Amino acid sequence: MLARLGADHSANSVSGAQAMLYDGLGEADIRTMDVTEFEDLIDRLGEDVSRWPDDRRLSAEQLLSRSAEAQALLAQAQALRAALAAPPVRAPAGLADRIVAAATKRGTDATEALTEGETARG
Repeated sequence: MLARLGADHSANSVSGAQAMLYDGLGEADIRTMDVTEFEDLIDRLGEDVSRWPDDRRLSAEQLLSRSAEAQALLAQAQALRAALAAPPVRAPAGLADRIVAAATKRGTDATEALTEGETARG
């Protein structure tokens, strides 16, 4: 990466000290990540791979470029985050009252049937 640009980093917009931070992150140095580790990292670090530490992010991006399973896991995590961030679903007005009225009516109907000589088993 930046180390391949040459020994003179002063010509770049990145300082020599900043470039040194990235020198160890060449393509050969990126460790391979499997889907199980990727799923664990989603659980621990979240679904926004861009916010992961560089070494993990680069490995994850490499895995995502070649694994449909990893892509599906990421899509599921993103969908879950979107669902959790959505506004809460509200019950229609009067729903609780209708439920209580229906339950009360059902209880009353069952009691009337027993008083008319029917058994609870019907």
